[in-house]
Amino acid sequence: MMGPRQEAQPALFCEFSLEDHVPPDYLLRSIDRFVDLSGIRAYLADFYSHAGRPSVDPELLIRMLLVGYCFGIRSERRLCEKVHLNLAYRWFCRLDLSDRVPDHSTFSKNRHGRFRDSELLRHPFETTLARCIDEGLVSGQRMAVDASLIEADANKQNSSPKEDWDARQINPADAPRAVREYPDVLDQAAFGAASEVQPKFTSHSDPASLCTAARKGPAFFGYSDNYLIDTDHGVIVDVEGEAEQKTIRGIVFPPNGSIRQAEAGSTKTMLRRVKARFDRHPERLIADTAYGTGPMRGWLVDRKIAPHIPVIDKSGRNDGTWTRADFEWDAENDQYICPEGHELKQVRRNYSDPTRGPTGKGTARYRALKEVCQACPSKAMCCPNADARKITREEHEDARQVARQIARTDQYVISMKPRKKVERLFAHLKRILGLNRLRLRGPCGANDEFLLAATVQNLRKLAKILPAPQQLGKA
Repeated sequence: MMGPRQEAQPALFCEFSLEDHVPPDYLLRSIDRFVDLSGIRAYLADFYSHAGRPSVDPELLIRMLLVGYCFGIRSERRLCEKVHLNLAYRWFCRLDLSDRVPDHSTFSKNRHGRFRDSELLRHPFETTLARCIDEGLVSGQRMAVDASLIEADANKQNSSPKEDWDARQINPADAPRAVREYPDVLDQAAFGAASEVQPKFTSHSDPASLCTAARKGPAFFGYSDNYLIDTDHGVIVDVEGEAEQKTIRGIVFPPNGSIRQAEAGSTKTMLRRVKARFDRHPERLIADTAYGTGPMRGWLVDRKIAPHIPVIDKSGRNDGTWTRADFEWDAENDQYICPEGHELKQVRRNYSDPTRGPTGKGTARYRALKEVCQACPSKAMCCPNADARKITREEHEDARQVARQIARTDQYVISMKPRKKVERLFAHLKRILGLNRLRLRGPCGANDEFLLAATVQNLRKLAKILPAPQQLGKA
């Protein structure tokens, strides 16, 4: 018989357990096994006062942030609402049904205060990485590096030409936080100091970001997110942020796209940090041509790191004449020897003015004697359209030669495949975690978001590779 629902008398006592309402295969339950925040309170002890009202537990704030970045909820207001309503979120954050969720303003106060002053957000990232190392997911032998463009929270319309906006005239009392941070990074290579060409436009809301048209569309402001990963399982071993600067239609920017010196500098920083904190020194580094500058290759070769990086070599010829590879390099005498046995030198006498001699930087040019080339029987195969043969030698040519030899090996062909793991991580970052546009402004805000996102990606990697053991149901 169909009838109205009978209103039962409410129970006087109610037993409710959040543990029973989180499915065993739920993502947060799998991730929770690898989250270790036990040392956070001791890490922040010097940044809290012993007087005043009780503070919000920093572990609770970090757990809430991990939930937000894991499910693409980066708005603190919306995150607080979700944690208040979702039972699984409450369980992960160690909140009972009657516990109060912190106010959204608490995140801003702690993020821009204690968390940033103590570099706390790097602590959970490194703790998670240490767990990956303990589980055998990071060998440290083969690493790959790449960068991806993330749009900044800055409107192109709210900008002005560089000469009309002087950072030295900023009043710290009236300027927003991102603007106050800008003078501190003016001399850093990652934020424009690596390039002599100045950007034409500066954002008023986030001046540290640089304008780009990398997506072949309207120009916008952005940052580069640099990942250094271990290619065994695609675990992120370090992350670094930098300003992005690329060519815009009608605006003269540095050629070659992004600032290569900045990308190389970020790579050096990440490799040094991984070596210092985890004693991991790769035997090879896999990257694309953006990281193949001469100084970067020389830096890697000096540290016994094989550069598995493509070489941009323009010394080849298409007319069938001898290329630079046909000439023998004599390092002891600083000269080339042609196939006919003649010498090509930079200088043939000592100059009293040292500025007229070789500088040792950039590109060196080696020349043969004109009378020797004119009488040479192989002139048609060497320099048919010139009076004498000239050969240029790039700085760090020895390191470039090492890279050329590596490019001929089977190991190099194998290395180009796991390099795509970095690109897959960036695709996951933007499509699954929703980090295709930053919400925080300034270089510190960008680094905070990159660290939290990388921490979540490593946690999800652990949960996927090391699933929780299945529990048998009760009979």
